[in-house]
Amino acid sequence: MANNLIKVIVAGVQIVGRAFTRAVRKEFAASQQAAEKAGGGEKGQKSAAVTGFQGISLDEAMKILNVDKIDNVEDLTKSYEHLMKANDKAEGGSLYLQSKVFRAKERIDAELNSQNEPDSNNKTDSTS
Repeated sequence: MANNLIKVIVAGVQIVGRAFTRAVRKEFAASQQAAEKAGGGEKGQKSAAVTGFQGISLDEAMKILNVDKIDNVEDLTKSYEHLMKANDKAEGGSLYLQSKVFRAKERIDAELNSQNEPDSNNKTDSTS
């Protein structure tokens, strides 16, 4: 009886271990794919890290704010202000939608800041 119980426990642990290993591999592959989609290399890794931290992808943020390029700050600001005003609680709007718009703008701002940071690999050595 105890022998069968041990066999069941061992089989259960093996199944959970395999499932955990598969989940980790899928997450790693998804992370690599997100980095490649974001431009690859160090730039892609930074963008994927920002996406993980912010909880919203750059594509989703661009769709929420209805912009094609994040470089056009004027269109970005117009869209942001329009959507925030249209979803104002005093005007019968939704705080939830306002928060989505705010998070989208925050995500795009984070992407712009990460693009404007100096590349750590491109520093020149002043001792040479």
